[in-house]
Amino acid sequence: MKGSHGWRRIVSVTAAAAILGAPAIADAKDEQVKYADRLTESKAVFQELMTAKDGSVPQELMENAKCVVVIPDMVKGALGFGARWGSGVMSCRDGQGGWTAPVFVSLKGGSWGFQIGAQKTDLVLFFMTERGARSLVTKSKFTLGGNAAVAAGPLGRSGEAATDVALKAEVYSYAKSKGLFAGISLEGANLSVSKKANETYYGGPISAQAVLFGHHQPEMPQEARDFVAALPGH
Repeated sequence: MKGSHGWRRIVSVTAAAAILGAPAIADAKDEQVKYADRLTESKAVFQELMTAKDGSVPQELMENAKCVVVIPDMVKGALGFGARWGSGVMSCRDGQGGWTAPVFVSLKGGSWGFQIGAQKTDLVLFFMTERGARSLVTKSKFTLGGNAAVAAGPLGRSGEAATDVALKAEVYSYAKSKGLFAGISLEGANLSVSKKANETYYGGPISAQAVLFGHHQPEMPQEARDFVAALPGH
């Protein structure tokens, strides 16, 4: 009988642990779905920029970009002093004509000036140098305009139509406002790798530096492959 009580206690503890652990498992799955949706949204934003009829990214810029960051639904606005924040994904060229698996990033930054209300906008960043992109994953705090020169992205398929034919900036930024894409200045905004998001989405510890620059590619779910397939060169 004594042994029987012991087994009942073990079964009870095991059952309780399973019940308590169930919400955590459900939360993890919900988070994975959220990040999968973010990749699907990022793909749609990038494709919309590439096919914009009102003006598009110069061919030279796309051909020379080392990395791409897409942040759907970036929020900007506040009461009094403004702020902006958002989360998205980043992929870099892999040296073989393709693109790496996407890693999750976040953007935060203040904007001075009195303003009321809030608005959402889609944002796309093109990193033109590997140095600037590497700084993002190696520094604890990466500031656009500080760690890497940032400029409003030029529009027009040919370099002659671009406002900066030489493409001297390290990062070019585009944002959609009122349904149209245009170059935008993001100086002072901070970009960082979302370590928790990457671990949750890929199911374990993952190094953004190894993925983006070390040719260490995790197994990509379908929405991640779809995003990579939408980038220039595919």
